[in-house]
Amino acid sequence: MPPSTATAESTDNNTVPALPIRLTSTVVKGFNRGSKDLGIPTANLSRTHCNQSFDQLPCGIYWGFARIESEPTNLYKAAISIGYNPTYGNESKTVEPHFIAGEGNPARTASMCGETVLRDFYGEKIWLSVVGYLRAELPFEGLDKLRSAIKHDIVNSEALCNEYLRDHSDSDDSETSWVLNASAPDDIVA
Repeated sequence: MPPSTATAESTDNNTVPALPIRLTSTVVKGFNRGSKDLGIPTANLSRTHCNQSFDQLPCGIYWGFARIESEPTNLYKAAISIGYNPTYGNESKTVEPHFIAGEGNPARTASMCGETVLRDFYGEKIWLSVVGYLRAELPFEGLDKLRSAIKHDIVNSEALCNEYLRDHSDSDDSETSWVLNASAPDDIVA
């Protein structure tokens, strides 16, 4: 794990670890609820092919950056759900990033948050840098309220990613390089 100035943050039930952390895994088929029920697709990380266990990660909504193996030069901003999706009552913890394409990318929709609809990339390796914590994972009464919350998470994630990029644009420190560079080792230490 890279050096970090981020400190652990206490949530209702868990302590958020010092961030950033890197998850490297392959994309597996999920329940297709993000795409079909919500219109907001996510990439489901494989539990068995991940560089670390999901179990130690506190549930919540996070923000960060991602890269896809077949598109190594594309850096995507990401809104990331880690948890059990309480509205659906999942029994297994999942990590599901929603990739946010840049402004002007044809994969962005015209909604309030510009959610991104990319192609399927099942079986591909992704690098996910979890940089910050947004909020606790919550159950919602109905899909409309869940969809609205996710869209706000996407807007907030993109704003925080833009701020991070702005603040670190001239930085050559090891943490920034580690967060943004998919080819950096998962466990780099300065």
